[in-house]
Amino acid sequence: MFSPKNRKRRVTRRRQRRRRRDRSVQAHSRQEERGFDFFSPSVAKYWRQRYSLFSRFDDGILVDEEGWYSVTPEAIAAAHAARAASLAGRGCPLVLDGFAGVGGNAIQFASRGCHVVAVDIDPRKIGFAVHNAKIYGVEDRIDFVTGDFFRLAPRLKGDALFLSPPWGGPSYRDFRSYTLDLLKPRDGYSIFQLAQQITPNIIMFLPCNVNLNQVEELSWLSSPPLKFEIEVNHVETKVKAITAYFGDIAARSSGLSKICSGVTS
Repeated sequence: MFSPKNRKRRVTRRRQRRRRRDRSVQAHSRQEERGFDFFSPSVAKYWRQRYSLFSRFDDGILVDEEGWYSVTPEAIAAAHAARAASLAGRGCPLVLDGFAGVGGNAIQFASRGCHVVAVDIDPRKIGFAVHNAKIYGVEDRIDFVTGDFFRLAPRLKGDALFLSPPWGGPSYRDFRSYTLDLLKPRDGYSIFQLAQQITPNIIMFLPCNVNLNQVEELSWLSSPPLKFEIEVNHVETKVKAITAYFGDIAARSSGLSKICSGVTS
């Protein structure tokens, strides 16, 4: 038999699980009200990974269908943010997020003391990003902009630029070697050349099967070539993606290229 003390603990745990389940159902309902097929087959596996995408998911995080397979896992986004915050001597670094989506990376940059300009062409995604930033309590450190990054880029300046352009959906896994021309809505070379007009300190989040030789070539688009570093990102035991760092945000001891240990959640 359970002692009264242990019985009380078991009851408390059941109540906590029930509250979490109720909050999840409420979030599900809010998504359905906005017209999303929340449990469609294409996002089912991402639903199971929801806490790796947003640790505070049960507080009412909103994600559209594209967002489910586009959000950077929170542990990896936190590593990106820590690297941006390491730009010492620049006070509060200004970080631009060119393809902000529902705000996963912008939230982490802001959580680590950066000021963020988060741009996305989809007003619905921007609305979700604002909502999600409020849940994390960082909305006052992020300027949300609905607009086309390619049109806005010539007028943007910042200490660092984060780029996670669309990979073309989950089908990116079908390629043995994912080439930069498969990025959307423009190829990776065009995106990077535009990025260099903003800042040399660039973070690119790319598929795990991306052609690394092409990624390294990006550093040579600048004269002199930019410092360059590659980081392999893991979620649990699986390789999720790679992150390429350019400029001062690359490890100072890395030389031109370095493969780093991954980030786990």
